[in-house]
Amino acid sequence: MKVTEAIAKILKMEGIEFAACFPNAPLIDACAEEDIRIMLFRNENVAAQAVDGFARARFGEQIGVLLVMNGPGIEMAFPGIRQAASDNVPILVLAGAEPSRRVTTDPYFDAAATFKPLIKWADTLYHADRTVEVMRRAFSYLRMGRPRPVLIAIPNDVADEEFPDDMFHYQPIKGVRPAADPDQVRGAVKMLLSAKSPVIRAGQGVLLAKAWDELRMLAEFLQIPVITTLNGKSAFPEDHPLYVGCGGRGHRGAVPHFYNKADLVFAIGSSCTTDTYIYSIPPGKRLIQLTIDEMDINKDYPVEQAIIGDAKLALRQLIAEAKKQTGNKGRPQNSELMREIKAVNEEWFKRWRPKLTSDEVPIHPHRVYWDLMKALDRNETIVVPDAGTPRDALAAFWEALVPGGFIGFGKDHVLGAGLGLAMGAKIARPEKTVVHVGGDGAFGEAGMDWETAVREKIAIINVVFNDGKMTGTAKVNPVASQRFHIDELGGDYTKIAEAMGSYAERVEDPSQIIPAIKRAEEVTDQGAPALLEFITRVEPEQPV
Repeated sequence: MKVTEAIAKILKMEGIEFAACFPNAPLIDACAEEDIRIMLFRNENVAAQAVDGFARARFGEQIGVLLVMNGPGIEMAFPGIRQAASDNVPILVLAGAEPSRRVTTDPYFDAAATFKPLIKWADTLYHADRTVEVMRRAFSYLRMGRPRPVLIAIPNDVADEEFPDDMFHYQPIKGVRPAADPDQVRGAVKMLLSAKSPVIRAGQGVLLAKAWDELRMLAEFLQIPVITTLNGKSAFPEDHPLYVGCGGRGHRGAVPHFYNKADLVFAIGSSCTTDTYIYSIPPGKRLIQLTIDEMDINKDYPVEQAIIGDAKLALRQLIAEAKKQTGNKGRPQNSELMREIKAVNEEWFKRWRPKLTSDEVPIHPHRVYWDLMKALDRNETIVVPDAGTPRDALAAFWEALVPGGFIGFGKDHVLGAGLGLAMGAKIARPEKTVVHVGGDGAFGEAGMDWETAVREKIAIINVVFNDGKMTGTAKVNPVASQRFHIDELGGDYTKIAEAMGSYAERVEDPSQIIPAIKRAEEVTDQGAPALLEFITRVEPEQPV
């Protein structure tokens, strides 16, 4: 068999169902021969974001695979791969490479060397007889420890080499989840029990470990309020009386209130990174950090008690230890705390409710967010915001009820990333209603891949806000905006979508928001995507 055939067989053995591509990657036909679903995207970056969204929607249990050619192919995928790395998402990148005789000869793009410092692991397969070894290492890194992308560059000449059948000995990799040190667990529980106003900071690690039940059990047993990070949003049910809010750049009023009040922060499955899109832990707070990666400890905040381990296993240990230290009694229901959470958030909502229920024309964008919540079954919906104001607003306003019901992202990303993430999520979870919410700027970055959704019948709802502006640009660049109009955009996105063969609807009346959403959902229920273009007013005020 050829090297490409050996790799494709390994992918099949590892349970890979789907690979995104842009021609002409060396593995495309070999994967198709193994009945791995191959999907063509309109550019490599959106393809990378789709496999990212696929992996997130499957909570990292299923690996997203990206197939791209050497040179421009892997170069175009750079933002999407880097985004997956910054957000700790396991994707496998299989890239073509220049023939091995061209190594070090200009022009030559060394993908493995370029990506190595930016992702978990990268290698170039220079020798056919190393195929099984390299693939074994790749899946070991993908399934163990901190989840992040890995990349294998395959020179075009090596891809066509013969791999001896008698050397093909491969066993699928079983992931290993580490439990925590019992001493670390005991110390953490003592701190939690002695704290007067602790708060939990739940990150994406809770979702990837499927530790949401354990998180809820611990929070309820010790009566600790919960704040999620942007990436961790949906790890805790947001209609729960102990839920404070999502600590993204967009957030509810209770988030700063309880962070400032806290005498102890317990970060679970969180890297505790300081970033524009993450609400910072106030200075001077005592911190317990539970993470699977020791490199997170003391990175941006001083940590008083570190716990290294898988979030699910460690939380089970913490619950058992908390029962032991309290004589299985825990803390009684703290009705006063629950009333405080509710009161602070209700006071915050008073400021925003007029915007959320506005009958203004052009439509107020916040009204669309609010009506989306009323129109959709949140137990069966995955919402994916795009970068910019939709993400800030939805982080605060959208109530996620089930794990994975919201896909948050940040740290290192591009505008337009949400469309690929949403398509990948729908491929992974076809039974769910998947809604992408973005602006006209985001559509300009990734909109040609709406044709991919139509062609491949990726039945998502694409909400596009059209206010004719790059929101915030005039504030940041007032001179250039006034003189050269760099904040202005144009386009009829309904007509663009229709030209691609899609159902599309232009909505200008706020009373038609919910009916339009219902009509779009009927279209997606029939297996086709639907685009809704809302003509909105410019809204500079966001819940940040």
